[in-house]
Amino acid sequence: MDTAIPVTRVQRVRHETRRRELQVVRVEAVSPNFRAVTLAGETLAGFISASFDDHLKLILDAGSESPVMRDYTPRRYDAAAGELTLEFALHGDGPAADWAAQAQPGQRVTIGGPRGSFIIPLDYGWHLLAGDETALPAIARRLEELPAGARAIVVMRLDDAADRRDFQTAAALNVQWLEHGQSLVDAVRALELPAGEGYAWCAGEAGEMAALRRVLVEEKGHSRHAIRAAAYWKRGAIAHHENLEG
Repeated sequence: MDTAIPVTRVQRVRHETRRRELQVVRVEAVSPNFRAVTLAGETLAGFISASFDDHLKLILDAGSESPVMRDYTPRRYDAAAGELTLEFALHGDGPAADWAAQAQPGQRVTIGGPRGSFIIPLDYGWHLLAGDETALPAIARRLEELPAGARAIVVMRLDDAADRRDFQTAAALNVQWLEHGQSLVDAVRALELPAGEGYAWCAGEAGEMAALRRVLVEEKGHSRHAIRAAAYWKRGAIAHHENLEG
């Protein structure tokens, strides 16, 4: 049964939008196909990222009239140190991944946003986090934020099993790793969701996320008020980002 959750259960917060010119201060190989790039600069003062699935614009000079802009999740923001870390999947071709693959300390880059945050409370009885490799940084951040006593279920598909990682979290964690080509939709369909109030968050390819949302809401009866499905990319489209409603 679809039990409505009060609108105030999840908060939407708007932030002042501004561009920031930053400098690369550190680059780290997280795994074979993931790279973390840490940025810093005086303009980072006042930066806000209130939710694990926030997205900012990485703005790159493409050598043409219009810059290239791509959406990325702030993986970590350390206000005391004045550092912002972004994590990049290096699979395939693309200007942002190409930039991250060659990024070195001292290089300059521009970011914009986040324009707002969708704040999902930490006190749900359980949290389902599902996605492909594009969702991995956001899921890793969310797990780090969950408190002891929370329950987290992760269903994650990666192109390369070498990119699997040990998540850091105080929550009780169950992780199901899927291999390249396996269906996220089928894996979630096969889950027996825990009793009690839970929240489902999923991100990845647009068509797959729409199907996953239907499975959770229509087949499993999960509340449509307690799910967020984000299309981080779409087959055949460039720079696609969309939150799926309905």
